[in-house]
Parts: sequence; C-alpha cells; structure tokens
Amino acid sequence: MKPDWQVCIQQAYRDFLKGRALTPRLGQKQMIADLARCFSAIEEDHEGRRTSQQQVIVIEAGTGTGKTLAYLLACLPLSQARNKRLVISTATIALQEQLLLRDLPDIEKHTDLSFRYGLAKGRGRYLCTAQLARQCQQSDVTPGQTQDLFDAVLGPSDHDADNPWFARLADQYASGDWDGDRDSLDEAVPHNVWRRLTTDHQRCTNRRCSHFAQACPFFNARRALEQADVIVANHDLVLSDLALGGGVILPAPEQTYYVFDEAHHLADKAIGHFAASFRFNASLKWIRLFKKNLPDLRDSLAQNRTAQALLNQVVEPMEGLERDLGVLYGQLAQLEGWVSGYQANQASRRWPKGEVPQSIRDFSAHLTTYLASLCRCFEKLAELLKAAQEPDDVSQIPSELAAEWHPLIALLHARALAAHELWALWAAADSPQQPPKARWLLRHQQGAGEEEIEVCASPVTAANDLAARLWKRCFGAALTSATLTALGRFDHLRQRTGLPKETQCQVYPSPFDYPRLGYLDVPAQACDPSDTDAHTDALIDFIETELDHPQAAALVLFSSRRQMQAVYEGLSSRMRQATLMQDELPKSRLVEKHRARVDASKPSILFGLASLAEGIDLPGDYLTHVVLARLPFATPDDPVGATLAEWIEAQGGNPFLQLTVPEASVRLVQACGRLIRTETDKGRISLLDKRILTRRYGRQLLDSLPPFQRKLSP
Repeated sequence: MKPDWQVCIQQAYRDFLKGRALTPRLGQKQMIADLARCFSAIEEDHEGRRTSQQQVIVIEAGTGTGKTLAYLLACLPLSQARNKRLVISTATIALQEQLLLRDLPDIEKHTDLSFRYGLAKGRGRYLCTAQLARQCQQSDVTPGQTQDLFDAVLGPSDHDADNPWFARLADQYASGDWDGDRDSLDEAVPHNVWRRLTTDHQRCTNRRCSHFAQACPFFNARRALEQADVIVANHDLVLSDLALGGGVILPAPEQTYYVFDEAHHLADKAIGHFAASFRFNASLKWIRLFKKNLPDLRDSLAQNRTAQALLNQVVEPMEGLERDLGVLYGQLAQLEGWVSGYQANQASRRWPKGEVPQSIRDFSAHLTTYLASLCRCFEKLAELLKAAQEPDDVSQIPSELAAEWHPLIALLHARALAAHELWALWAAADSPQQPPKARWLLRHQQGAGEEEIEVCASPVTAANDLAARLWKRCFGAALTSATLTALGRFDHLRQRTGLPKETQCQVYPSPFDYPRLGYLDVPAQACDPSDTDAHTDALIDFIETELDHPQAAALVLFSSRRQMQAVYEGLSSRMRQATLMQDELPKSRLVEKHRARVDASKPSILFGLASLAEGIDLPGDYLTHVVLARLPFATPDDPVGATLAEWIEAQGGNPFLQLTVPEASVRLVQACGRLIRTETDKGRISLLDKRILTRRYGRQLLDSLPPFQRKLSP
C-alpha cells in the first residue's frame, strides 16, 4: 500500500473516533486493515483496468464490530485515490437510510475526507412526467385505443378513481412540493396508479423526450449521481445493471469498488433476478386487443413504408402465438400432479430435476420462434417511433403520434422479450455437468371462477451468473454481513455465489460478552414439531406461562403463517391484547407500535415470520426475549430448493446436510441476533424444537450460535 494512502486512512479513523468520543474496536481495526490491503494490492494498467486476480474479499463481522464505518473508511480514500467509484449495495431500506442519514454525514463531519454521495434507484421509483401528462390529458377525454392496450398489458384501471391521483400528483410536482421520487411522498400511491406514471429503459425516449432537459425526475437524479464518489444502491439495482451489460444504471463494473453489505442475501437476490414467468390469459388478452387495434395503428403510421412493413410482419407470429398458446394451455390444465399451495386459491405442479417432457420442450421451442419474430418487429418499430420524435426526423410520422404509440410498442417489446426468455428456458436442455433449471406451474383461481396458469423457470444457483457478470469484471469487491458462514465455514457461500477460488475470507467475532448478556434455553415445553397440534399447544402453554408479565418485550418467530394464526387464536384474551401479529400491520408500523407499548410500560409480544428474523433493531428494553417456534428449515414446497436438492442427490451428495442444515444455520444465527444489539442489552432466547437436542445435526447448529449461556432442559 502506498504510504500516503495508509496515512489518509489511519488519520481519518483517528479523527472519527475523536470526533465521536469513541474507543477503537479490535475487529473494526482488523477489518479496515484487511480491506485496505486487499483493495490497494489490486494492480492496474495505464488505462486503469485491473490486471491482477485477487480483487474480492469476504468478511463476516459480528454484531457490534462497526463494519459500516470500517468499510467506508477503508474503501473511500482508496477509490478516490485510484479515480474509481464506490458502490455500497444493501438488501434493506433500513441500512440505506442509516448510510445516507447517519454514517456518511458523520464521516463528512468528523474527518477531513471530502466526498459526494447519493442514493441510486431504478426508473420505476421515479415519476415519468411524460406519462403523467398523458394520463392527465386522457382524464379529460374518453380513453382511446392506446389506453385500452395499456390496460391489457399493465392490468385493468379504474380511470374515474385514478383521475384524482393524477391531478393531485401533477399539482404537487408542478408546485415544487414533490420531487417525483415515489419514496418521498407522504402517502402511499396504489400500485395500479403508479405503474401508469413511471417507465422503464425500453419505453423511455431519453433525450428525445420533451421533458428530458429539466422536468425528468429520473435524469435529474441521475445527473446528480454522476458527480457522486459514493453511491448507495440495493442488490436488485446492481443486478439489474449487470443484466443490462453493466454501466447502464450504475458506473461500469471495471471502474467500481463494490461493497455488498447484508451480503448473505446476494445469492437469493440473484436467483430471483434471473428467474422468469409467463401468464397465459394475461398474455392472450394483450395479443387479442393488439390485433383488434392493429388497423388503427396502421392508419396512424400510414405515411411510413417501414412501419407498414413491420406491422405486416407482426400478423403471422401474433396469430400463431395466440393459437398455440390456447392449445398448450389446455394441455397443461389437464396435467396430473397438481398440489395445493400454502397460498389461498393456488395450486402448483413441479417437474422433478426440472425435466419437462420432450413434447412440452418442443412446443416451447416453437413458441420462441413466434416470440423472436415479435421481439424483432417491436424493437424496430419502437426505434422508428423514438426517432420520429427528433426535430430533424424525415420518417413522415407526426411526432405527436409517435409520442402516443411509442410507450405502448416499447412495453409490448418488453413483454415479448420476457415471454421469449421464459419459453427459451423451458425449451433448453440442461447440461448434465451443471445444476438444472427449476421448472414449474402455478394455477391461480381468480374472481368469478376464472382460472389462470403461470409458467415459471429459475436457475437453482446464481454462481455462474455472478462469476461471469460481477466477479470477473469488477475492479474490486467486498462482501460483508454478520452471518456469512454456515456451520462455521464459508463453503456454502462460495458455492452459492461463485466466488473466485483465491477469495480471502475473514471472520471478526462480535465484541459483545454473550455469556454475560444472555442465555439460550430449550424449555420443558419443547417438542418435535412434526406433531403440529402438540407443538402448537406447547407454544401456547409456553407463551401463557413465560410471557404473561408486565415487562414482557418479546419476539416470537414462526416458520408457518398457519401455525402463527393458530397459536394466536389459542391464547387467552388478555394475552391476545398484548400481542401484535405481522399480518395485521406493515413491518415499520408494527415495530413502532411495539416500541410505544414498551415506552408506556405495557407488555408487548410480536408475532412474526422470517422477515422479522432480521432487519429489525430493538435494543435495550424493547426486546428481552426471543422465542423460536422451531428450527428454521426451508419449506418443502419451494421449487427452486427442491430441484437443487434433487441435483445434489443425483451427484451422490446429501442435500439435507449440504443444503438444508447450512441454510438453517444462517437463519438461526440471524434470528438469535435480534436479541443483543448493544453492549448493555440482556435477555433470553427460547427454542421450542427438541430436535436440536435429539438429532445429530443439532450439535452443529448449537455450535454455530453466539456463545450464550445454555440451559438445555428436555
């Protein structure tokens, strides 16, 4: 490391500690040093391109280490010195807000580091002023064919009910009371309204739009972000940028240092990002309505021969697609093996190992040929309409007509691309040497007896995608979280994320004195959850016995919504009055109400599912008892996990020990991590699942937990 880089980092750390009146933490100092060594050792050529291969580091930093300060102080000076951008990616809004409202302003205030920072969001979080103007204009007239088609693609809209929203948002934006960011609104805009007021990269005409120069909220935010040294984003946005080729939404990976905080979510986010789905009836609806309105579109573009030729080319694949989708729908609806899902009005049907019959694969390949033709035609037509909005265009298409039709054609192009992606995944044969794709169907029972079939496909691992799109391209990357190891090892993380073999991995234990601050017990009521009724009764008995006191501040975590509801209904009326259940309120409002009860010296018990097992911060008296209903094994109906398990077994492995137990270990550590948030917190963790004492894997799970005192009675 260059001496001046080292001096800058060390001085910034000393200044920050002095300014905040803090004492240095051993784990924090080690983390700063390791990050600085890794990132400064990266070699580059005279054009700033990375030439070395050890550019990724993984750090598990226990609660209380101070990892946010560590990675900011280590990475920010280095990124500036090497003329690179620093992208901090998180999984939750809460951490983004902490970075933007507390951590980065604190570093700016208490050190001599000079930097600019901002929050990156996708287009879908910003108002499209062109769309708003179009909706307001249509509020004054009867919606025309373009609006009917928008409704077919985006979903039905009650224009009479939506009009007040359009007018109110237009007034707020025009007056300067609102900046066009959905997240800065005081009231939540319904999804069916917002999707008509935003856009995506395919529908947006960029500089050709009359609103681009001054009135576009997205590009105003984008221009400000181009000057930022530190960009705060989320995992989904980073993955979206990489899927588009990188450097489209965020800085180019080759010129970026990434820090993935809450990195234990990255693999699942990537799997979900590269999944695909298709709904038959929804797609048939827009296909039929487009065919119905095709004569009007031909008339609007009558002066342009290229447009007419493209519209003529659309007819055959459209008709073939409509016909064959109807045939395939009938075949899939008659399949045996449908099973009821946990969600109401839904059934699923999964193919083991993702192996669909050859006849369906052939049919899928046939559909991709139609969709490929539609994609080409819609893409060329969208580009033609986009160009027609240029002042010097010679296409003879009136700019106002081009502006009216372009968003719709671009939207249809996006839908055709998504459909092509899905059916291509169904048509492709999986390599025997690689994990297969998961392939399954969902049957939805909708209103008035209407039925819909959704076709789904997903990779079962993101390792190859992350390796090719991220690790091989980035200038440098750090992954950090309080829970990255599974059963004390990084093997599970490496396998799921495709990390380079030479990746350095470090663990910095929490500085908290866990044996003094809390204890873990398996109480007398603990039993085997396989007997659901007995287990539910045991939970009710435990809650009535142990949480019925004025100082109760507890979090009870369930693996099943059905059991959570059954336990709640089995409680006495007094205990139900003290209980707040996750489904009743949004997460933020639930936590807020719980805090208010504790502040008022009233008992408060939170009932929640997996989403409450992490990401909530209830220090001190706000949480003194965490109750785990059962070990957090994944649900058996997850098609992605089930397909991966089958592949592991086919390779001679043990999916339960290689997949289920390590993932449960991570979830268990996360859940237990809700209890001790500061050096002065104290409390108790109760696990009502006797399997942790009776099964061979139980010892492994216990050993992966923080070193609480243990009272293992049953």
